[in-house]
Amino acid sequence: MTVQTEPMRVSTDVLVIGTGGAGLRAAIELDSRGQRVLLLGKRPKADAHTVLAAGGINAALGTLDPQDTWQIHAADTLKEGRYLGDAEAVELLCREAPNAIAELVEYGVPFACEADGRLSQRYFGAHRYRRTCFVGDYTGQAIIEGLVREVDRRQIPIMERVYVTDLLTAEGRVNGALGFQLEDGQEVIIHAGAVILAAGGHIHIYQRSSSRRRENTGDGMTLAFSVGASLADMELVQFHPSGMVWPTELEGTLVTEAVRGEGGRLLNSAGERFMARYDAERMELSTRDRVALANYTEIMAGRGTQHGGVWLDVSHLPAEVIHSRLPRMYAQFAAVGVDITKEPMEIAPTAHYSMGGLRVTPRTHATEVPGLYAAGEVTAGVHGANRLGGNSLAEILIFGRIAGEHAHEYAKTQPVLPLDESLIAAKRAALAQLRTLDGATQRELIAALQWAVWQGVGVVRTAEDLEHALRRLAEIRAQAEASETGYGDLPAALDLRSMLLTAEATVRSALLRTESRGAHQRADYPETDPAWQRSIVVLPQRTAAGTNTGMSLTTAELPEPSAEVAAALDEAEFEVAGRLLE
Repeated sequence: MTVQTEPMRVSTDVLVIGTGGAGLRAAIELDSRGQRVLLLGKRPKADAHTVLAAGGINAALGTLDPQDTWQIHAADTLKEGRYLGDAEAVELLCREAPNAIAELVEYGVPFACEADGRLSQRYFGAHRYRRTCFVGDYTGQAIIEGLVREVDRRQIPIMERVYVTDLLTAEGRVNGALGFQLEDGQEVIIHAGAVILAAGGHIHIYQRSSSRRRENTGDGMTLAFSVGASLADMELVQFHPSGMVWPTELEGTLVTEAVRGEGGRLLNSAGERFMARYDAERMELSTRDRVALANYTEIMAGRGTQHGGVWLDVSHLPAEVIHSRLPRMYAQFAAVGVDITKEPMEIAPTAHYSMGGLRVTPRTHATEVPGLYAAGEVTAGVHGANRLGGNSLAEILIFGRIAGEHAHEYAKTQPVLPLDESLIAAKRAALAQLRTLDGATQRELIAALQWAVWQGVGVVRTAEDLEHALRRLAEIRAQAEASETGYGDLPAALDLRSMLLTAEATVRSALLRTESRGAHQRADYPETDPAWQRSIVVLPQRTAAGTNTGMSLTTAELPEPSAEVAAALDEAEFEVAGRLLE
């Protein structure tokens, strides 16, 4: 990799880091307000992680179930999150979701429709009514395509395949970023009035995850934490009930929840439909955390498949239904020799979504650091202890717009501070050192970290396992720092840096939360403790000069829901009989 002596320099009003749904929507908002905006992405603009969101996007439209309302949507979200979601953020999401759908229709997203032209809506697990709009089983891809078309129409500049290594600051404010082009190593310095982070989550810290290689490594969280922003609820990682387990190279690849929504049945190695043991009413349409825990329990009890999974079967459905409603899943399994119209899918829980992340103010999506905003999976707040399926695509659009709106206001009213050239020189020198580290060693340490996290802070945790994981992370950090020089792999070294920080925050937070709630299951503390209906906050420890020296943990109270949402929560439990779509 050839590196130019002098970095490329670019200036803009607002820099958006991340070209997934949240970043694209933020950029559209900024452009609509007449502001210069620059998008940076590690991947090509039409290939962000959002394309893997398959099942659908939620909004209480009432097209098929007129009794649905945004208040009931909010109540379902809070309940699914085991009341660890920020009620203010949840209510904002659910009120604004119908507008987000209308925007997507304007952008040409081809949602499935009924014969009379109304948008179709499907059931997802733990939803009281049908409120999930969809485009087959490739909804995220269709949304990205619509957003990219709008960004291209507006001629918003995008720099693709740029790895952002550091945020730049002056007088305690964020005023730009440093990065390099993955293709040729050319360093890039961006001077900006404000920065929006839309860089995704941190689930790649797990050995089995639904993330693609070198995505969701926690770099957005690490960038913000390094300049003084705090993290929240890092222990709350959602394990999707269904990831592929075979062949090995596809381990963790997501099998969309739409499969269960369309009537998929879960079976153990004895052919038993085992969800009757765990949630006899909702069966396969139970909440994600319950289904994931049920799958895990069956496997650990010795009732799993040859490759350590369970079976997910749709072969009882008409083949034409599978082809029309689940085309992506049909193709995904056909590629490995499995015909899901005739055979079951072999699946197991996989780390899927970061419900924790950067702590932001819901109304503005600002971090504690002036000039720094964030949106999407990089943030905490909405999902609590278990994300309601279909909410993530709504989240990225709504809060991407809100982050864009408020970053615009900040950049418009605050003078842009000049870049600190001494800080840039120090950051570049640190990068030069990382470039020399042996790449093979860095990649081996990443694999060791992923295994340690999967073993220590997986579907079920204990204090003993968590403490062992902490010790192992410390050993890996020491090995990384002592790595010999060799054929460098700068992206791997930076990935490892981010993964070490976010993994440590995840393990420490899981150790502190001495209860079981939603996706956080402690075998040594199996009960839910009302005293733990609080958020765990991870704060950076900083020297007087502003250098990070570690992290400290505290807790914070959560806001109460509004009276109208509280009333929806108090309604009688909804019936699910007949809603398995079989």
